[in-house]
Amino acid sequence: MNQRLVLPKRNEQGGARAKLIIFLAIFAIVVYVGYMYIPVAVDAYYFKDAMQNKADMAATQGYDSAWVTEQLKKSGRDYNVPDDAVISTTQKDNRFEVRAQFTRPISFPGYTYKYEFDHTAKSTAFLVIK
Repeated sequence: MNQRLVLPKRNEQGGARAKLIIFLAIFAIVVYVGYMYIPVAVDAYYFKDAMQNKADMAATQGYDSAWVTEQLKKSGRDYNVPDDAVISTTQKDNRFEVRAQFTRPISFPGYTYKYEFDHTAKSTAFLVIK
């Protein structure tokens, strides 16, 4: 009573090859998107740090808000900030608040992603000159 069920042979020779090609295509797309996006995100991260440093420096050294805006526009070239970026600085109780807004396009084949940057940096309270 020990019967073996024999299934008909199927033609599965191309199955593994097709899966490999699909995996490699998806992997290549992910790597390409990362290659295009990561430098823009890193530039934005470093620009946020520069904004915080300039706000803290202005609070401790007694600079005015125009100095902060000027310094950030100068250093924006290092972080690929567009020339049309809106940088506004306000001063309240010897503390500085710096806000920067801009859009950087990231071009992909058939699609352009717009990286929106909108960050506000505030000088820390313990650095304020009294």
